[in-house]
Amino acid sequence: MSEDALVETKDLGKRFGDFVALHPLDVVVHAGEFFGVFGPNGAGKSTFIKLLTGQLSPSLGSATVLGTNVAHDPQKVKANVGIVPESESPPSYLTSAEYLDFVCRIRGIPDIESKVDYWLDWFGIEEKRDSLCKDLSKGQRQKVMLAGAFIHEPRLLFLDEPFVNLDPIYQRKCRELLMEHIADGGTIFLCSHILEVAERMCTRVAVIDRGRVLAAGTLDDLRENPGEDLEDIFIRLVGASVDEIETKTGSHEEE
Repeated sequence: MSEDALVETKDLGKRFGDFVALHPLDVVVHAGEFFGVFGPNGAGKSTFIKLLTGQLSPSLGSATVLGTNVAHDPQKVKANVGIVPESESPPSYLTSAEYLDFVCRIRGIPDIESKVDYWLDWFGIEEKRDSLCKDLSKGQRQKVMLAGAFIHEPRLLFLDEPFVNLDPIYQRKCRELLMEHIADGGTIFLCSHILEVAERMCTRVAVIDRGRVLAAGTLDDLRENPGEDLEDIFIRLVGASVDEIETKTGSHEEE
């Protein structure tokens, strides 16, 4: 693993039976990067982030995060990173404050009360501190999950569609918070299908579709024409991938 690499994969892949969710890939994310993985729904983004955070075991290859082989010690990885999973809510039987208190105790964070108060206030849900998570709106539950990922100030954040269900005000606040994290020397690995995020924030991106990385690099690396924005690049790459698959399928059917 290179000296400043916080995330590195080698031939990392995942199968579910005969279905290939993620084809073998090699990716390196260096300290201080805002690395974004973008693709359509079902492209393999969430599978990728789950492999990197020990939520899934790889079918082949390996992933190393913060110097730890994820498959060998997933708990160590989870203990040292912040994770916001896709479409997952805090435990329904805990209140907002109880959940954040629980996160602090599990992570050994001192001054728990002030930390919990700070993040409930930051996300504008102080009045919901005693509400059960099952009674919160989707946006409020998302804020609680984000607060749980940020509360221990991790060096490395894994975020899977972090802006989903947030209103425009808190999307902007969270973008500013993430950029402050990068400015302070932190690193972010983001999965999303919101291309505007990459245009504004990411230092490098990977475009993924059907479990394959179609291209990776800076936006300048991915451009074929000077005027291309990420939406143009995305449509070109994903469209070419679809055409290639349809061509192969058609050829096979003709045979």
